[in-house]
Amino acid sequence: MVRATAASARPYHHGDLRRAVVEAALEEIALGGAAALSLRQVARRAGVSHAAPAHHFGDKAGVLTAIAAEGYDLLARATGEALAAGGNLWEVGAAYVRFSAGHQSHFEVMWRPDLCHVNDPDLARARDTAFGVLLDASARALGDDEADALGLAVAAWSFAHGFASLLVHGNLPPELGTDEEVISNRLATGLTNLVACHRGTPT
Repeated sequence: MVRATAASARPYHHGDLRRAVVEAALEEIALGGAAALSLRQVARRAGVSHAAPAHHFGDKAGVLTAIAAEGYDLLARATGEALAAGGNLWEVGAAYVRFSAGHQSHFEVMWRPDLCHVNDPDLARARDTAFGVLLDASARALGDDEADALGLAVAAWSFAHGFASLLVHGNLPPELGTDEEVISNRLATGLTNLVACHRGTPT
């Protein structure tokens, strides 16, 4: 894990101490990953006492739980705005991918229940809200056919999350290039062909 230097630590003077701890933790995760997060290092980076993170969050899992819940709230906002703007399910998925690329520390923690308090009510609420947007988008795509909306939502989630994970971790084939519109079009064609293969009629 890359340790914060003395220069990277910022003295804390006043304001929202809880926010300062979360921001410091996000920076530490970006440097060394969520599993290696140290509350002592978080405190140093935030410029607070060593006891401050534990006082506000209980333990390391408490800090990560707060980050995961915030991540789901941000995801719900991003995808919800895409849906409210008249976006279809594909555009909601694109918002999901953009969120993952722009909030990589959140993204890492959100999918690590082993590092969080999974039964935390704030986390459960935020997670349900985020999935609810995808479910709403799926129902609209099917003409409010709620019987099939869940299956479509999970399929769309799997596709968007898989692509986002490959993108964030730098595992996409370089042949795809870097042009987002070109990549999006190729993925759309690929998804169409995948469905066609399932039906036994590839194009």
